[in-house]
Amino acid sequence: MAQRIRKTPLRLIAGRFNTFGVTPHSLYGLFVGRMAANGLRQARISDEWNDLESWRRKVEACRAAGLKPIINLIFSVSPKHTDEYYARKAREAASLEVPRLCLKDPGGLLTPERTRALAPLIMENSNGIPLELHTHCTTGLGPLCAVEAMKLGIKVINTAVPPLANSASNPSIFNVARNAQALGYAPVVDQEIIKPVAEHFTVIAKREGFPIGAPVEYDCSQYLHQVPGGMITNLRHQLQRVGMAHKLEEALEEAVRVRAEFGYPIMVTPLSQYVGSQAAINVIVGERYKEVTDQVIQYALGLWGKEGAESMDADVKEKILNRPRARELGKWEPPQPSVNEVRQKLGGPGVSDEELLLRWILSKDEIEAMRAAGPPKEYAIAKHPLVRFVEELAGRTDLSQIRVHKGELTVTLEKANENKI
Repeated sequence: MAQRIRKTPLRLIAGRFNTFGVTPHSLYGLFVGRMAANGLRQARISDEWNDLESWRRKVEACRAAGLKPIINLIFSVSPKHTDEYYARKAREAASLEVPRLCLKDPGGLLTPERTRALAPLIMENSNGIPLELHTHCTTGLGPLCAVEAMKLGIKVINTAVPPLANSASNPSIFNVARNAQALGYAPVVDQEIIKPVAEHFTVIAKREGFPIGAPVEYDCSQYLHQVPGGMITNLRHQLQRVGMAHKLEEALEEAVRVRAEFGYPIMVTPLSQYVGSQAAINVIVGERYKEVTDQVIQYALGLWGKEGAESMDADVKEKILNRPRARELGKWEPPQPSVNEVRQKLGGPGVSDEELLLRWILSKDEIEAMRAAGPPKEYAIAKHPLVRFVEELAGRTDLSQIRVHKGELTVTLEKANENKI
């Protein structure tokens, strides 16, 4: 991609390398370094607590790799995520002198009114650093927030190309561009180049039965539980496995209580999974916090952020930590091996950097399954129906010859000795 896309800088999401595990700092540095070596130019940096020291470490690693760091200010709704909170966080992010900040709304919780209030506040407290907007359409308000952002002078809006736009994704690039034009702006994106891309993937989505993104109705309940759409699917699956699918609403209501008791973490990975899973366990078991996962114990111990452990409900924290497993986990400290030490453990000097990263984050079976799957599937799009027709005929085992005739041109395909056409 880097060889083909040369004008638009490719960007890396550089939050966590191992989503649900603790990654040694050395491997995070190797990860962003290999991304830069393979043509990426920007890194958008997140921390699930909007933590300054985490930002600082990641910004330094990305700069060392040659990537331009962009810091995400993750938006959330809770009693502690106030205007003062975001003004303070904007000042902290700006102190790292990054080229750009991003107001990131992964849950689609921003409203036009909140955009009008919060975006200027962040810009006032960020020492002139430009701000971009990243929002989702989960509540149906993403495109409206994009309009408000443009009115406020935000020049970069994150979008998606249909059929991967809308629904729980980002606003459509075509919708945002049209609205920008209606406001009197001139979008720099060439929509005519992107239209065939949207058509191509829409055809594939229809052929494979994949969902096609569409605008959604406003959903007020999203502001109550703030559980991401993918996590709701996981909750439903957990409950179905024990015959309690009918208790999904109860589990979502329990998630509201668990989040408050956990100190109002921002509902992003991995924190949203910890809240949602514990809510499901509480509903399934029938007694709150009788059973907890190792991750929830580690959360209470501060492994997943000091802020979480410090802001937890004291009674809930005591209940979680008052068990033998908590005392075991309390003795563990995340190791910080060097790259060479990890390489020795996972295969020795002959293991390349890319292979080392794969072996760190995936199991042997997962890597073998990935490689056994072969190269990406190629599709003949709808603009070439004859190619698709021949392709489908070639896949049949009851034919020995295919002949296509048009005008003076005749193409004949015959089955070879190895029983392939």
